[in-house]
Amino acid sequence: MAYEFIQVRTEGGKVGVITLNRPKQLNALNNELMDELGAAMKAFDADAAIGCMVLTGSEKAFAAGADIGAMASYTFADVYKGDYITRNWETIRTIRKPVIAAVSGFAPGGGCELAMMCDFIIAADNAKFGQPEIKLGIIPGAGGTQRLPRAVGKAKAMDLALTGRMMDATEAERAGLVSRIVPLDKLMDEALGAALMICDYSQLAVLAAKESINRAFESGLADGVMFERRLFHALFATADQKEGMDAFVNKRKAQFKHQ
Repeated sequence: MAYEFIQVRTEGGKVGVITLNRPKQLNALNNELMDELGAAMKAFDADAAIGCMVLTGSEKAFAAGADIGAMASYTFADVYKGDYITRNWETIRTIRKPVIAAVSGFAPGGGCELAMMCDFIIAADNAKFGQPEIKLGIIPGAGGTQRLPRAVGKAKAMDLALTGRMMDATEAERAGLVSRIVPLDKLMDEALGAALMICDYSQLAVLAAKESINRAFESGLADGVMFERRLFHALFATADQKEGMDAFVNKRKAQFKHQ
């Protein structure tokens, strides 16, 4: 499929790489881009050869938020009847395979929210995050008031959302938003290295781990632990569990077949 606002490629035949590509707009997120992003992710999710995805932007900007120029004229009827954001941004929530956000440069507003929709964020040392919607007379609308407190806690989320200030990569890692920081010129190497490592593991176990961790944010502890326990038990029915444990016992590298 040909795309206008994103670039798509594979790495090592295992990793799907999606690059946001609206350079003049610093990758501002409009409906067309989000439609393409959802389609590309769903295609990689359906491809048995792909085990992980990396989502990235440019060195200057991961994504400079939602496209304010497009949003400025919207009315309540436009956004409500058109199911704005829910219709296409939320597609990423249906993706079962891991998605790594490789973030460099600016990631304010919708850019920060898109990064948080991914499974974890690897940040370049020039990355900046924030939810500055308050400056526009609105609030975050793609999960910023919900995912951000879960990632960084109430106090930090309140600070960012109410003042509109940005935080750098160091503060973001310290707060728990970012999993690791790397030099800008090493960002994609680090993200692809992590993705390829994930691809070498049992895809069944990877899917189960992602699903179980996500359940931790949507249920109480007792229910979450039981969900984890049942998936843990279920993996003992897989060939990959037998292979992984036999390889460990016999001190050899496991050869997983995702079965």
